[in-house]
Amino acid sequence: MPFKDRNILIIGGTSGIGLQTARLLQEKGANVLIASRQQSEEAEALNLEHLPLDVLQFDNTFVDALPEVLHGLVYCPGSINLRPFDRIKPEIFRNEFELNVMGAVQVLQCVMPRLKKADSASVVLFSTVAARVGMPYHTLIATAKGAVQGLTVALAAEYASAQIRVNAIAPSLTDTPLAKPLLSTPEKNEAAGKRHPLGRVGTTHEVASAALYLLGDEASWMTGQVLHLDGGLSSVKLS
Repeated sequence: MPFKDRNILIIGGTSGIGLQTARLLQEKGANVLIASRQQSEEAEALNLEHLPLDVLQFDNTFVDALPEVLHGLVYCPGSINLRPFDRIKPEIFRNEFELNVMGAVQVLQCVMPRLKKADSASVVLFSTVAARVGMPYHTLIATAKGAVQGLTVALAAEYASAQIRVNAIAPSLTDTPLAKPLLSTPEKNEAAGKRHPLGRVGTTHEVASAALYLLGDEASWMTGQVLHLDGGLSSVKLS
């Protein structure tokens, strides 16, 4: 998987899946840049170049610090905001949409000229298993990430001729700092795992490895796809 000297931008690369993706890419020789509101100690320890960016208060000046050619973009921001539908005010829906969809849209519009300059480029977005499998209290994330899946296939069609591939990963519950409240005790972790046919929740390494696959040459004939990395939850029913 030749990533040497390739420029990869990760939005939200300071913790969880984004940080692990950055770590794996760096090990493969990629030039990794991360953009987020704040730097983290873990990312700083990797000597990753950090660009300040708050996708909810979007400022496109971060683009000035990017290399002229980008070979890959990974957009990681998201939330786990679970609540009953009748308690969700419209502005909460708008905020969720801004974080998951408009943040990705604005970043993509800014960096697309740089992606076009690569001979072949890859964009990796993140959806959720809840966009495919109906789950109580998941209205916010399912609605926003459903829009991300629509964005994925539409952009894949529009930029195929430019050799820019656009795919998404739709994980189920993964052991990240964001999911800590849901996995904070051994009992919670075990109960969450039992909801999956494979009997456990996902790891950041597994999801990051999938992102590496989509960014790399092995996936060079793959675009417009949503990769369901969810322990079988979206497709397997155990009797």
